[in-house]
Amino acid sequence: MKKLYLFILFLVINFGALALGNYFMGDAVSGEWYKDLNKAPWTPPGWVFGATWTLIMICFSVYLSFLFSIRNSKYVVFVYALACVLNVSWNYIFFNQHLIQLGFVNIILLTLVILYFFISFCDDTLSKLKYLLLPYIIWLCIAISLNGYILFNN
Repeated sequence: MKKLYLFILFLVINFGALALGNYFMGDAVSGEWYKDLNKAPWTPPGWVFGATWTLIMICFSVYLSFLFSIRNSKYVVFVYALACVLNVSWNYIFFNQHLIQLGFVNIILLTLVILYFFISFCDDTLSKLKYLLLPYIIWLCIAISLNGYILFNN
C-alpha cells in the first residue's frame, strides 16, 4: 500500500513538474525564435515529446516509489528535488530566456543526476528496477544532442 501511495504521489509531482516546465516555456515552441533556429535533422515531431515524457514520468514514478519505500532519507529527497529543479528550469532557461549555452549545461547536469540515480541507488531490490530509468537516460541523451546541435550550429 505504501508503494502505491508513493507511486501516486510521484506521478502527481512529476507530471506537475512537467506542467510547470511547460508553463515556464510559454509560447516559445510556436514563436519566431524557435522556428528560426537551425534545429537538428533528427528533431522529432512535437507529439513525440508528449508521448515520451509520459512514458518517462510513469517509469520514473514507479522507480521512485520503490526507492523511497527503501531509502527515504534527506539525501535521496535532495537528489530527487535537484532533478526536478533541473528538469523544470531547462524549459525556462532554453525556451523562455533563449539561453542556449546555459540550457546545454542544465540538460547535461540533469543527465548526470539521473545517471547518479541509476548507478548509486541499486541495492538488491532496485537492481532490476533501475532499468526503468533507461527511457529517461536515453531521452536526455537525445535532448543533449538536440540542444548541442542548436548551440553549435546557430
